[in-house]
Parts: sequence; C-alpha cells; structure tokens
Amino acid sequence: MAGLYFHIPFCKRICAYCDFFRSADLRALDRVLEAMKHELETRRDFIGGEAVRTRYFGGGTPSLCTSRQIGELLDRASDLFDCTAVEETTLEANPDDLSGRYLDALRRAGVDRLSIGIQSLDEECLRLMNRRHTAAQAVEAVGNARKAGFDNLSVDLIFGIPGFGGDSLRRSLDGVLELGAEHISAYHLTVEPDTAFGRRAARGEFVPVDESTSEQEFAIVHESLTRAGYEHYEVSNFARPGFRARHNAAYWQGEKYLGIGPAAHSYDGRLRSWNASSFDDYLSGKGGGSECLTARDRCNEYIMTRLRTVGGIDLGEFATFFGGGRTARLLDDAAVWVQAGALVVEAGRMAVPPARFLLSDAVIGDLFEG
Repeated sequence: MAGLYFHIPFCKRICAYCDFFRSADLRALDRVLEAMKHELETRRDFIGGEAVRTRYFGGGTPSLCTSRQIGELLDRASDLFDCTAVEETTLEANPDDLSGRYLDALRRAGVDRLSIGIQSLDEECLRLMNRRHTAAQAVEAVGNARKAGFDNLSVDLIFGIPGFGGDSLRRSLDGVLELGAEHISAYHLTVEPDTAFGRRAARGEFVPVDESTSEQEFAIVHESLTRAGYEHYEVSNFARPGFRARHNAAYWQGEKYLGIGPAAHSYDGRLRSWNASSFDDYLSGKGGGSECLTARDRCNEYIMTRLRTVGGIDLGEFATFFGGGRTARLLDDAAVWVQAGALVVEAGRMAVPPARFLLSDAVIGDLFEG
C-alpha cells in the first residue's frame, strides 16, 4: 500500500514560524494545480502499481483551493492509480476557511478527514504568530466540521512559544480538549533562520525558550492529553483509540509515497526524490533531484523514523533488514540510554517511552551509524 501527497504551497499570510516552501502570491495557483494533474500522469509508475491507501493535502494552506479543485485532483488520481481501498483522505485547513458550505462541498469531493491549524487559543499568541484566524473562529470551524459530518478531525497546537507557556498553554489545551478532536498534533516551536521569528532572533528581539522551559511545557502537553485519554503514539502526535494518522504512518513505517507539487518529496523504498522549490522551475519541469539510499542511509532512516513512534524498533525486523552486526552495534550504543531510562528494550523491541519523547532527537542522533 502507498500514499499520495499533494503539496499546495500557497498562503494568504505567512506565519512567523513557517519555514516550508510557500508563497502569499496566489497568481500562480491555478497553473500549479494544472501542472500537478500532469505530474500525476507522468509519475503514475513511481509507486510500482501499489494500491493507494491514503491521500493527503498539505501546504501551505490547501483550504485556499476550491472544493472543485480538490475534487479534480482526487478524480485524476483515481483515474491513474488504484484508489479503491483508500482509507483516509486528509486536507489541512485554516479555521477561517471552513464555512459550512465549503465543508459540505469538501465532503462531496472525497475529503473525509481535516487537519485544522488552530495552533493556540490565546488571541495574543495568535497575533504574535501572525495567524489570520481568531480563537473564536477556530472553535466555530470545528463546530462547522461536525455539522458537515466530519467524524475524524485533527487539530494542531504549537508550544514552546516565549511568554505563552504555563496558564496560557493550559488554557489552549483545555479548550482543544473541549472541542473533542479525535487527533491532536502538538509541535514544539523551532526557530528557523529564514522565518520572521528567526530574523527577530538574529536581531536579539526574540529569545527562544530554554531547555528547562521546553521540558516543562512538553510535560504539560503530554500529561494533559494522555490524562484525557489520548495515546501519545509519536513525538508530536496524540490520538483517540483507532484515530492515529494513517498517512503519516507511511512515513514512519517506510512505506512508499508519491509527492505531487512544488517542493514535494517522494519515496519508493530505495529512491528518494524531490521537486523544484520554485514555481517557475516546477511549471517548466526543471529542477528537483533524487538520491538512491545506501544501506547505511536506510539503516539510519529506519532508526530515525521508528524511534519517533511508540512502537519503536522491532529488533528482529531490524536484524533481517540490516544484519546481525548492525543489530549488535545498535544494542551496544543504546546501552547508555537504556540505563538513563530514555530507551526501553523488552519483548524484542527498542523504544523511547512517550514521556521521554522530548529526548528522541538526541537518542536517535547517538544511535546513527557513522
């Protein structure tokens, strides 16, 4: 089984934290969408005829597209790929785009799951992040989605924002829990150089939170959501039983996926490829690239993706894929982290306990094969 990803790199407003390829100039939107239909056709063999299990519209802001435009991409994909067994079709959306009429049309177009970028329910925090919606609009969007028949909703939150931890974070968490979303993605703010926050930080006008604050806020998020019945199944993701994000699981489990659109990435099990991060280059078919992963690359990627999840590494599978020598090396390097409680090895698996997920990057980096 495989996944299809549609990258819609357009926004009405650029958020202060966003480092993705995106543009607030919407004039190229129609031409890019037409080119994406063409790309679906030219790359129809990339996943080797495997059935498509999930479809995902990310960005950017896919909810800037009309329901007709979304439906045309889905219909074109169904013409070219086996989509008869699709289990999940997700669209990322800004709250202020989600009118009742639009949501009804999205359902008819084939979207059955929404990922709503709430980010915070603190109005001052939303303004700091340059979000274009209010807390009230976020709440209204979830209500509209329920009325339209969506029974699989994910909402995004960001923590680690200077000045908005503690009570502000708790209020946002409480408010999101009241909305009853089936899935919650909670991301720690990363201040990247080519963002508004990054430029302010370079001028000394924005100071990221320190390590101690990160740990405290991570603990608040983890404890609040798990106490409310959500499973902390991946570093940044929490789900009600049966509502894990199936599309993202393709990335974490090494499944094939085809990415369509400017700057989109794809993976066929051995080859990783990417499209041009330029509208002009993408529209003219230039740019992009690919790399064939070495055995060491595949080993390190397996470690990285699996240790981000609650299931961790299946040591038997690891040995089958990468050999006994690499397995022995992995266990040896892991010993110090096991002793520290940041890794658990039992029942043939190695995993980071969810309460220690904040350490996963350090653990993973230490276990990479050099």
